[in-house]
Amino acid sequence: MSELTGRTAEELGAAIAAGETSAVEVTRAHLDRIDAVDPAVHAFLHVAGESAVAQAAEVDRRIAAGEKLGPLAGVPIAVKDIIVTQDMPTTAGSKILENWLPPYDATLVRKLREAGLVVLGKTNMDEFAMGSSTEYSAYGPTCNPWDTGRIPGGSGGGSAAAVAAREAPLAIGTDTGGSIRQPGAVTGTVGAKPTYGGVSRYGLIAFSSSLDQAGPVTRTVTDAALLHEVIGGHDRCDSTSIDAPVPPVVEAARRGLTGDLTGVKVGVVREFAAAQGAEPGVVAAFEAGVQTLTKLGAEVVEVSCPHFEYALPAYYLIAPSECSSNLARFDGVRYGLRVGDDGSRALEEVMSLTRDRGFGPEVKRRIILGTYALSAGYYDAFYGQAQKVRTLVTRDFTAAFEQVDVLAAPTTPFVAFPFGSRTADPTQMYLADLYTIPSNLYGGPAISVPCGLSEGLPVGLQIMAPTMADDRMYRVAAALESTQSPRLADQTPEVTA
Repeated sequence: MSELTGRTAEELGAAIAAGETSAVEVTRAHLDRIDAVDPAVHAFLHVAGESAVAQAAEVDRRIAAGEKLGPLAGVPIAVKDIIVTQDMPTTAGSKILENWLPPYDATLVRKLREAGLVVLGKTNMDEFAMGSSTEYSAYGPTCNPWDTGRIPGGSGGGSAAAVAAREAPLAIGTDTGGSIRQPGAVTGTVGAKPTYGGVSRYGLIAFSSSLDQAGPVTRTVTDAALLHEVIGGHDRCDSTSIDAPVPPVVEAARRGLTGDLTGVKVGVVREFAAAQGAEPGVVAAFEAGVQTLTKLGAEVVEVSCPHFEYALPAYYLIAPSECSSNLARFDGVRYGLRVGDDGSRALEEVMSLTRDRGFGPEVKRRIILGTYALSAGYYDAFYGQAQKVRTLVTRDFTAAFEQVDVLAAPTTPFVAFPFGSRTADPTQMYLADLYTIPSNLYGGPAISVPCGLSEGLPVGLQIMAPTMADDRMYRVAAALESTQSPRLADQTPEVTA
């Protein structure tokens, strides 16, 4: 493994800017790393080697010309395959979009390119972001670099695994019910979900429009904050984009690294502590993390969020309902796959054959569930009730943040589990997002930061903050990270093909 692939994004950006190395050298080192380990990890669905080297050469040219670039200029990055990219395929992990080339870049991809980041390629994911293990990708699962017999989390397992395996120092994920934070927790990486609307969703293929949010996957909290500043901000192409400045997240992360949380009040959710099913090792690592926050000067108190226990069932009515509407556009007429169009069949039959062959089992399950929840006579009983629960969960957050600055919780109930151990029971799979879903229903920011090991596998601690108070969560997360020497994200076992 090259010394360059072991550095953080912040270190790489500084070295490139100082002329100690070049963007091309850094990019080639990561492409070599992908060649060496991705056959064992399968983090990438598409690697754009020539394009990446060309982008890096352009950054080197701009630096040589004296152009002032951002702190991440020349740093490679991987992008989840549900975000559209003009010069490479976007499949959303589905056969129905196989080989589809979008005609434009998502806003956040455009911002990455403008800031001089080098896009290495597209990462694997559960089909249309529906899953918690990356086992539902139509192109095969991604393996966890800590143990290649175990899942890397989902749906953004490819992005998290790419960062954990040193294939990329940075990655972009999307989080509908925990799909950035949950993979981050089980791969020992940092996963941040900004405030809903804080990062443009223009160019993000919609799963559940009121919940989806793109964000950083990195090895350090400071790297996440630096990337957050690049991709955040208002976008007139997204009607849900917040028209307000990006909170000072980098400044907050640097402040957190001093290890001083004096004056910060952290709430621990009582109902999460009482939830059944969390592994003892995960609970122990979380409790040790909370004790660390106390030693850093934070005041830790217990708060009650009585409706959090209903968040999971509410989510699994809202998200499928929205996906059943959003995925109606994939019908064999507008995009990608088309089946049975031989002139002998009616349009409806072609659409039916295309969707039957193009969608995988989990996508079909959620479309059927969502269509049922929205159907006449059942709308009020299911979807309407779920939205009322969402309001109650939001009120719980509001009441909690009147008492404390941030909330702390485990990110996942268990460590990475072996492949196939939960696919036969969808409800067991859905429990992986038990602790992450409430913040999606609320819309506030949340981050998972490594807090220890259980059974030799990473455990994440989640920090949740009020909407547009993203800087608070970065400060607390960075303070916790500052107590780790070495950082957990720097301890990934070597992966061999």
